[in-house]
Amino acid sequence: MSWLDANRDYVLDMLLQHVRLSVPAIVISVLVAVVLGRVAWRWPRAGTVVLGSASLLYSVPALPLLIVIPVLLGIPLRSGLTLVVALAVYGTALLAGTAADAFGSVDARVREAAEAMGYSRAGLLWKVDLPLAVPVLLSGIRVVTVSTVSLVTIGALVGIPSLGNLLTDGFQRDIRAEIVTGVLGTMLLAVTLDALLVALGRVVTPWRAATPAGGAS
Repeated sequence: MSWLDANRDYVLDMLLQHVRLSVPAIVISVLVAVVLGRVAWRWPRAGTVVLGSASLLYSVPALPLLIVIPVLLGIPLRSGLTLVVALAVYGTALLAGTAADAFGSVDARVREAAEAMGYSRAGLLWKVDLPLAVPVLLSGIRVVTVSTVSLVTIGALVGIPSLGNLLTDGFQRDIRAEIVTGVLGTMLLAVTLDALLVALGRVVTPWRAATPAGGAS
């Protein structure tokens, strides 16, 4: 505890940096993955290409990707934007398939009933498909969130500050308290964001709480 007490401000700063890198990457991943998932569900032939490309991107190792992105986009290697883009690529690749499954999970009879009531394509998307896809989509978002928070630490290897700095510096100087603080800080951040997502899911899908356990939907 003495190391943490002496470095409280530094740890807090690294935590905030970690959040600044994680949250934008997660948001971008969700937005892009939902679009790709919608395309993959609506046009299966195109979906095969989209989801196949996503799987291929996810297989690319993280460190080479951090080097390729600055070259392609003309941004500094140590820029936080480099890591955000890389994490967004990984998150999108991981979530696209789940997003397609989420739209596929919507009961076709509900969609047909909405069309019979005169819903436009846009209305069908925003008022029927997307809300009913939330439960499946949220499960994927939670996985992406935990994955993104953990992957942010890799940025420390190329000089992008985050809680990963506590790990690299702790190992280099053999300070166990610093390593433990970095590990626990990353875990607690991931758990906190996951809990917030669960709470958000309950807010945006109130009908699930109102449905009796084991009752008919």
